[in-house]
Amino acid sequence: MAAAAAVKEKVQPQGKDEIGGEQITLVFALGGEDYGLDVKYVKEIVRIPPFITRVPNAPSSVRGVINLRGSIVPVFDMRQKMEVAGKDLTDEARIVVLSWNEVLFGIIVDGVREVSTIYDGQIEPAPQLSVSIERKYLLGVAKRDDGRLIVLLDLPVLFGIDDILDDGRTAN
Repeated sequence: MAAAAAVKEKVQPQGKDEIGGEQITLVFALGGEDYGLDVKYVKEIVRIPPFITRVPNAPSSVRGVINLRGSIVPVFDMRQKMEVAGKDLTDEARIVVLSWNEVLFGIIVDGVREVSTIYDGQIEPAPQLSVSIERKYLLGVAKRDDGRLIVLLDLPVLFGIDDILDDGRTAN
């Protein structure tokens, strides 16, 4: 989380943007667009290691697993998951390690932009942005004062984490 704190930026509310609550959001780049997710899920941000161990018969969005200080962490490729045109990873690419219901997993993103406060008044309902990104995966689109748009993702729904956890509980 130290890396996230290093890129922290507070945006001061103006006018109608003050209306409602606020959420602290990690903003990351993917395919030239900005996406955001609630920072409460973020455990840390790490550089991409030289090797990610592949998992046989895994879906294409699963890049593999990494050893993160003794914990085996599955890593998803956000480009594959969201069907964004592929490109080689750069030095800016990172793995954002997330926790949902005490399950750790990582997502590969093109780069981490900032940690930002987004106010409810800045968020519009999620339109159908493309065929590959279903509306159910989106919490909305934040309109920033500088004109940028940040697509807010519902990560647990995008990755079906609750379904995976439920399957694991019924299998035991």
